[in-house]
Amino acid sequence: MTKAASAAAKDLAAAGVGGVHLAWADNNGIPRSRVVPVGGLADAAVRGVGATSLFAVFDSHDAITYAHSGLGTPSGDIRLVPVVERLRRLAGQPALAWAPVRQLAADGSPWPYCQRSVLERQVAEAAQRGLEFRAGYELEFAVAPAGSEDVVSAPGHRGPAYSPHALIGLDDFIAALLHDFAANGLQIGQLHAEYGVAQLELSLAATDPVSAADDQLLARQTIHAAAHAHGLVASFAPMIGLGAAGNGWHLHTSVRRKGRNLLAGDGVPGGEGAAYLGGLLRDLPALTAITAPSVPSTMRLRPGFFAGAYAFWGVENREAPLRYVPGTALLGAEHANVELKTSDASANPYLALAVVLAAGMAGIEDSAVLPEPIAEDPGGWSEGERNTAGVLPLPASPSEQDTALLANPRVSGALGDELLGAFRAVRASDAAWAAERAPEEIVAAHLWRY
Repeated sequence: MTKAASAAAKDLAAAGVGGVHLAWADNNGIPRSRVVPVGGLADAAVRGVGATSLFAVFDSHDAITYAHSGLGTPSGDIRLVPVVERLRRLAGQPALAWAPVRQLAADGSPWPYCQRSVLERQVAEAAQRGLEFRAGYELEFAVAPAGSEDVVSAPGHRGPAYSPHALIGLDDFIAALLHDFAANGLQIGQLHAEYGVAQLELSLAATDPVSAADDQLLARQTIHAAAHAHGLVASFAPMIGLGAAGNGWHLHTSVRRKGRNLLAGDGVPGGEGAAYLGGLLRDLPALTAITAPSVPSTMRLRPGFFAGAYAFWGVENREAPLRYVPGTALLGAEHANVELKTSDASANPYLALAVVLAAGMAGIEDSAVLPEPIAEDPGGWSEGERNTAGVLPLPASPSEQDTALLANPRVSGALGDELLGAFRAVRASDAAWAAERAPEEIVAAHLWRY
């Protein structure tokens, strides 16, 4: 590793790179980083860079909560160790490079609050069970002119949704995105003007879960830099306005055994693929507490907004929180996957993927039963009709999310006791902050956090 880091640092320095972002995401999904001079990269790869252990209990507003006993004092230090094989020069910030980190204890031993390690453990568990996962993100975000206080009153484009001419005023920005993503090693499946106010969406190619989480963080850095270079700001917040469509970061997953996609089927999955989907559906309320954990997340999950407000699944039903995407004769069986819509930028991407894998693997292990798909929007049904169909609302408040999380050992257990305690403390701190504020203030305070 030292030789690889030294060689990489030499090449970066020759290319004019002065520093490297050592990046991670906290328990609010907010990217954090420390920049080291490029000459210090090799040392950082061995000994890490120091940081306070309290980043695990930062809330969404940069307040530190001491409610979790494991991190109940300001004392303590950790080491941030770059994952050198994921090192990238930033095309949109040519004097800087970027690498994700593992968080280790000060003595170099595993640290239980490292979110990347939680996902790595789930991937290793999958391998032991003979399973291989692939994952990819769809990223929705809104753009506004630099200096704007909000997006709704100063939209970066005025639509129409999905229209090519909505993007004409953003030509230079779009060109930069296409160039910088490719240069940063990120493959875009497609990019378009989305349904919401000033909203864009792009999809990242599916890869292994840890790389998918890394890619999500790198994509965010790439978008922010391209926006800044072209006089724009980008908002990834779950809500940009109370009446507007929110930003989801839809998470697509598929699972394979011996190279065969278990989600492939004749219109609907069968066998272990059905059990995987059944496991996700069974644990969806607790999953949502991790994959859409912020106060604005609960505000986004409304019927009629393609966000997922009720626990059900459907075949290509964009109102369903679990949308099954089948393979076809045109696309092939390998295309089959399931999209989780109750996911957004306030989720730590490593934790989001970790709990999805844990729930899905438990479904396979238990042969979880998958009910019939629903092709409609249950939001238009009566409460009696939903009850008859067994369609229940997803948690709609921080307290409901916390209850669902604690009641589900499959999801909470994937985090481990220490990280679960820190995560819950952060969520409680956010909830206490929001309890004293109006919805408009809550939305505004999260608009530029991610």
